[in-house]
Amino acid sequence: MVTILSKLLIKNYDNYKDANVREKYGVLCGILGIVLNAVLFVGKFLAGTLSGSIAITADAFNNLSDAGSSIITLIGFKLGGQKPDPDHPFGHGRMEYLSGLAVSILILIMAFELIKSSVEKIIHPEVPTSGIVVIGVLIASIFVKLYMAIYNGSVAKKIDSAAMKATSRDSLSDTISTLVVLVSVIVGSMFGIAIDGWCGAIVGLLILKTGFDSVKETISPLLGQSPSPEFVEQITAIVEKYEHVLGMHDLVVHDYGPGRVMISLHAEVPYNEDIMLLHDEIDNIESTLRERLNCEAVIHMDPVVTDDEEVNSTKVKVGEIVTSIAPELKFHDFRMVKGPTHTNLIFDIVVPFKYKYSDEEIKERIEEAVRDYNESYYTVIMVDHAYTK
Repeated sequence: MVTILSKLLIKNYDNYKDANVREKYGVLCGILGIVLNAVLFVGKFLAGTLSGSIAITADAFNNLSDAGSSIITLIGFKLGGQKPDPDHPFGHGRMEYLSGLAVSILILIMAFELIKSSVEKIIHPEVPTSGIVVIGVLIASIFVKLYMAIYNGSVAKKIDSAAMKATSRDSLSDTISTLVVLVSVIVGSMFGIAIDGWCGAIVGLLILKTGFDSVKETISPLLGQSPSPEFVEQITAIVEKYEHVLGMHDLVVHDYGPGRVMISLHAEVPYNEDIMLLHDEIDNIESTLRERLNCEAVIHMDPVVTDDEEVNSTKVKVGEIVTSIAPELKFHDFRMVKGPTHTNLIFDIVVPFKYKYSDEEIKERIEEAVRDYNESYYTVIMVDHAYTK
């Protein structure tokens, strides 16, 4: 149904990188979520009232909170789709992350309330009544929620939406929750065993886990998470395919919301090439990154000596030294400054976060190894920390 509606209502529906298309998908899925969850709430509330089941009633209000979550998601997409303005030159894309966080918090609140009600039912157990209508409503709810999990997950993957991923995860959790409720009703009806409260508690714990997982996923981009390895590989492949680019490093990705990504990096280029030629190539790289990955790029050129045999051989040796000390380390921006009594080797090393050695310890170990190789070599090392995985 979502596929059919998107083709009918969304122009260029398959251009998932376009901000306007993303917004329309968010609005479409939000409206559909509101309608389906409202219908499920009414059906389950009536079923819970007829059967006297706390688990069914709690599950009904969980659907009501899901309808509220869909409203928040819809608002988040609308606000996130606003164009940049003087106060927010990078746009409002992070509103989508905030809406996903709000949905996650609602999930947690509902989980706590459900667990509280279930504990009361465990203390004062009652066997709920059941009938064909109650069981039919629960089975229908399972299929509806499973469908919602599938279409929300599919759209989330297409438009890369953290808010819709949270909604999909919540729908899948609701599917399991309703299945547990259905089991409690059937067991109570067939064997007269009051497990309604226990099943409600299980449902609450499942929803609680879903809430914590969703909070983690939606808050991470707000705090500034590392870009995905796939995105880094795409950037590297584009940059390093150009003729005069010898390598790249110091990649930084700034995420201001889906479709609003800015990157900066250093590109190594031959020092003796025409500066205008290199500048034109860097401009082309920035343009390609914008077209293919929908991101704004700023590239700094690092001139590299390529025709000095001593520099090249020393660079290889220093690379071997760095790798022998710790394979995880990388180095770049290598230069040699020769003097009458000694030569300075100037370079940067990239150290992973939470590394077992301190920055000073690493520098001392590299310096000692370089001096053992050649006493006239002194190291001037700048320690960097990677902004990518």
